[in-house]
Formats: sequence, structure tokens, C-alpha cells
Amino acid sequence: MADNARAKRLADLIREVIAQKLQRGIKDPRLGSHVTITDTRVTGDLREATVFYTVYGDDEDRASAAAGLESAKGILRSEVGRAAGIKFTPTLTFVADALPENARTIEDLLDRARASDAKVREASSGAAYAGEADPYRKPGEDEDDKDAAGE
Repeated sequence: MADNARAKRLADLIREVIAQKLQRGIKDPRLGSHVTITDTRVTGDLREATVFYTVYGDDEDRASAAAGLESAKGILRSEVGRAAGIKFTPTLTFVADALPENARTIEDLLDRARASDAKVREASSGAAYAGEADPYRKPGEDEDDKDAAGE
């Protein structure tokens, strides 16, 4: 079992090597400037690496980029092995990152919260207090209450 620092260094190296190779070395038209490597994780035994990526574009672009990454997996793995110089080159698994969808969902929720706040602000703009403006008793008012009760 390798230590976590070594796995982290290898993950960073894999991310850099794959990003550079996608940008300069692979001539697949499905890949290119619209694929971004966001994160890489390596298992503790350094045998498997998961590479997270995002694709700028629609669903068709995402599907073609996934197919392009699967077809280039061997080239990318051999490039990682050459750069890492370790005994066993980890197998690469490409996973589409859910970050853009999560960000879109959060933005939609924030927009709904802003709209709800605006409705509440609009409804309360001409409203008055249900009781008095100051609901707290003052020190002088307690004596008046005792006199009225007959004490």
C-alpha cells in the first residue's frame, strides 16, 4: 500500500500528462479544446486511476468526447507510464464530472429563493405590525398595571 502523498502526487501527474496530451498530442477531432480534465483520483495501491472531465457543449459533444477518450485510453496510459516511471502504470477510467449539472441546479435553486424573497418583500412593504410597534414592557408601565388590578 502506498502512502496518500504518493497517490496524490501520481494523481496530479496523471492529470497534467493527460491534459497536455489531449491538447497537443491526440489528433482525434472528438477531443480537443472543449474537453477539460477537472480531477484525478488514484487508488491506494496505485493500480487504478479515475479521471474526471467536463465537456463544453451539448449532449452530442459529451457523447463523442466520451467515445474519443475511450479510444485514446491506450495512448494516454502509455504516456502516463512514460512520464511516471513506475513499475505498474495505473489503468485509466474516464468519468464525466457532474460539476456543471450541480452548478446549474444550485443556480436554479438560488433563483427560486430570490424570487420567493422578492414576493415576501413585496407583500410586507405596506404591512403594519399586528400589535404595537414595541411589544416590550417599560419599567414605568408595571406600576400602572398593579394599580389597575387593585393592589
